[in-house]
Amino acid sequence: MESSSVDSNSGLSLSMLDEEVQSHPHQFSSSVSSKMHNNGPTTTSVHDLLECPVCTNSMYPPIHQCHNGHTLCSTCKTRVHNRCPTCRQELGDIRCLALEKIAESLELPCRYISFGCPEIFPYYSKLKHEAICNFRPYNCPYAGSDCSVVGDIPYLVAHLRDDHRVDMHSGCTFNHRYVKSNPLEVENATWMLTVFHCFGQYFCLHFEAFQLGMAPVYMAFLRFMGDEREARNYSYSLEVGGNGRKLTFEGSPRSIRDSHKKVRDSHDGLIIYRNMALFFSGGDRKELKLRVTGRMWKEQQNPEGGVCIPNLCS
Repeated sequence: MESSSVDSNSGLSLSMLDEEVQSHPHQFSSSVSSKMHNNGPTTTSVHDLLECPVCTNSMYPPIHQCHNGHTLCSTCKTRVHNRCPTCRQELGDIRCLALEKIAESLELPCRYISFGCPEIFPYYSKLKHEAICNFRPYNCPYAGSDCSVVGDIPYLVAHLRDDHRVDMHSGCTFNHRYVKSNPLEVENATWMLTVFHCFGQYFCLHFEAFQLGMAPVYMAFLRFMGDEREARNYSYSLEVGGNGRKLTFEGSPRSIRDSHKKVRDSHDGLIIYRNMALFFSGGDRKELKLRVTGRMWKEQQNPEGGVCIPNLCS
């Protein structure tokens, strides 16, 4: 540890911690050995000491303190312009090594325990796990506006239905018609999201117009409401056509962990150039009238051949 960066005032925090541990020995013991006793969240005073008073997140080294012993995280130190948010004294470069040492001894549950994650990690490993935790909440997949809602899949399904009023359908096949007047005047557009319930899972069908280089295009693609590993268990196909011609696409749906913009920009879906879309639409080419059909199926492992065979939805 960098003892040279701590002046004599750092002893104040050490004594504070000693008093905290002595006055609440059972609480401190339960926080250190929570892995042996239970998998529930810990809310001891030691954890309160590790909470940054500015951002309220857990503090990780370097943990800074002022001359009066008030602590805060390194990120917030720059945000408060080197002034203690509690007593307004100058912070300087004092490290609270005592609190950092205490943090090293803790094992904490994942922050997503309420979403079902049972894991417990050493204090310094927790952040790395939480960034990739399979139980972390999902962002709302609605593409028509910037929506900041997050939650698990059942919550987001209800949110899409009740708040965004999206079309909800059951079944693994679909036949959608997309209409747009004056399509030559539209460079960017997003149609209403459609959600399908199939194989006990939920899928989001997107359709939008954007510029691919200098060419205006339309794109349809499917996203899976679940994580990446689950998404790979499913496949889907899309087809659009007219006037004796058709285009088809087949692939695996992307997880909603990937934003709709990321999927769109990777061109992972059925792309229809505008001239071809208007040809499919027929008529005088002044109105877009596209019919997109598709189906979803679940890949099953063949126990004999070791290959995947499709399980089609009836």
